[in-house]
Amino acid sequence: MSAFSVLPDGYRQLTVIDLEKDKKVFWSVNLLSLALAAGMFVIGILAVPLDFGLDANDLVAGWLLPFAVLFGGAFLYIFLHEAVHGIFMYAFSRVRPHFGFRSVFVYAGSNAFFDKKQYIIIALAPVVIWGMVLLIACLFCQGAWFWAVYFIQILNVSGAAGDFYVTLRMSAYPKDILVQDTGTCMTVYTRIPDGDTRE
Repeated sequence: MSAFSVLPDGYRQLTVIDLEKDKKVFWSVNLLSLALAAGMFVIGILAVPLDFGLDANDLVAGWLLPFAVLFGGAFLYIFLHEAVHGIFMYAFSRVRPHFGFRSVFVYAGSNAFFDKKQYIIIALAPVVIWGMVLLIACLFCQGAWFWAVYFIQILNVSGAAGDFYVTLRMSAYPKDILVQDTGTCMTVYTRIPDGDTRE
């Protein structure tokens, strides 16, 4: 089923999830992000211990170049993450998404209304797709190059804390919900039961 470009008749607002203005949600998501980053860092240390024991001749090739790639890759990744959200939004709705910056968030948003399954796919697509790409890259990298790629993987997972949060919230709602995600604010609509005259 395609997403809707306008809210169909027979729906009313159920709730609003505002990642920016709802301070409880804002801090919950940011604490989750920090916890995910810390957990993944520990996993990385156990898998490939950090070793800075290089002489001056090896420093540039051994660490500085990989970490220069890391910073460039991390910057690029932020936009690639949102691009995947936007691609799936467009694929489901054929409504052009919009992108922007707000507070600490880079976001993709849409004026379309997505069903529950579509929205969960939109939310999780970047962390799954880029997670697999980065996992494969990590398997072929060693030493500093592993860490250059793995730090981007940490950014991938910890940066998806908001996506995990909204997925958890959506999973608790009925199957018939529709979701409009304008970037950092998600409005959830539910079908009005037969005989219910409330707006």
